[in-house]
Amino acid sequence: MKSNVHEPAKMRQAQNSARRAATSHWVTMFARFGYAAKGIVYLIIGVLAVQLAAGRGGAATDQRGALRTIYEQPFGKFLLVVVAIGLIAFALWSFIQALFDTENKGKDAKGILGRVGYAIVGISYGLLGIGSIQLALGTGTGGKNSTTSTQDWTGKILHYPAGVFLVVLLGLIVLGVAGYLLYRAYSANFKKKLNLQEMHGQVRKWGVYLGRFGYAAMGAVFCIIGLFLIIAAVQHNPNDAKGLDSALQVVLHQPFGPILLAIIALGLFAYGAYSFVEARYRRMAGQQFGMN
Repeated sequence: MKSNVHEPAKMRQAQNSARRAATSHWVTMFARFGYAAKGIVYLIIGVLAVQLAAGRGGAATDQRGALRTIYEQPFGKFLLVVVAIGLIAFALWSFIQALFDTENKGKDAKGILGRVGYAIVGISYGLLGIGSIQLALGTGTGGKNSTTSTQDWTGKILHYPAGVFLVVLLGLIVLGVAGYLLYRAYSANFKKKLNLQEMHGQVRKWGVYLGRFGYAAMGAVFCIIGLFLIIAAVQHNPNDAKGLDSALQVVLHQPFGPILLAIIALGLFAYGAYSFVEARYRRMAGQQFGMN
């Protein structure tokens, strides 16, 4: 009976030990490297889209396209491996956020949904990192672009009896994510995740500006992706679905498209730059819980 009494305490002690290990100084430093790697990817996406909007080459691309751009540079294989390790680091950190609730999301429905979101982010960046390593080693192509992947999954879902409903639901979820990103841009509530006291006046000002502009651009892109998912469901045509790359093409082909694309492209560049702000100033789990 005594062992049963002490069992919950031992379990809590084991959980706390695991949490301390998962949020140790070196793990959080590795995570900061991950934020920087993510920033590099979005900086490249933004630069290529700005060039496209200005009619100076460039491309409407996504994360995988940005990684292929790195691969094509001098010392590209080495640079790609470095970025890939960073993306895997960011994926692992996302899983830690989901598993150990480092952001204090809680265990209610809203909190669990938020933690599931971190896990989904972890899966996407983990696959991105693994595909990048395969590309660098010559054992793969880096994977399909976001539009092809979205269309493939949309087509598979539409074959189910409730496929139209599920794709519409998925589109509404993406629109919900877009709304959340736009709210973050408006409210600037992401400031709570930063060590503002460590940021000098101009750094703080520009960091917040980059975050707001970046989240607004991401919200706009997610709006386009969500709307076209719903269109694909209603038309029962998976080819109507869009990923990040084709969403940028949609913007380009609107009235005043080059101007609109330039604005969104600069926003994506800002999102990448803000990722570097997070890499340096983000509150990590050890700082939030006093573990380090």
